[in-house]
Amino acid sequence: MSADLAEKTDRYERLLAEALDAAEAVPPAGTPLADAAAEYEEMARSYLEDGRHFREGDDPVNALAAFSYGHAWLDAGARIGLFDVPDEGHLFTV
Repeated sequence: MSADLAEKTDRYERLLAEALDAAEAVPPAGTPLADAAAEYEEMARSYLEDGRHFREGDDPVNALAAFSYGHAWLDAGARIGLFDVPDEGHLFTV
């Protein structure tokens, strides 16, 4: 079971990092939606950092949870139109 957890944690960390690179905020600067996009991105980046911190502390369960939550912020932002994201592939559910 621990090998499955390690593999899944690795996969979700990569997925979140790739998704952060692929997501591009689309609202015009200075608008409330631009502020929302920045907040969603900041939350995703914070969860990526948190996950890496948990992983360094040998806490893979919380690392996996953090990576998953971070990706959820990006996915939600993409769904409501805050980010331009790839339509094809494995990074987003849009």
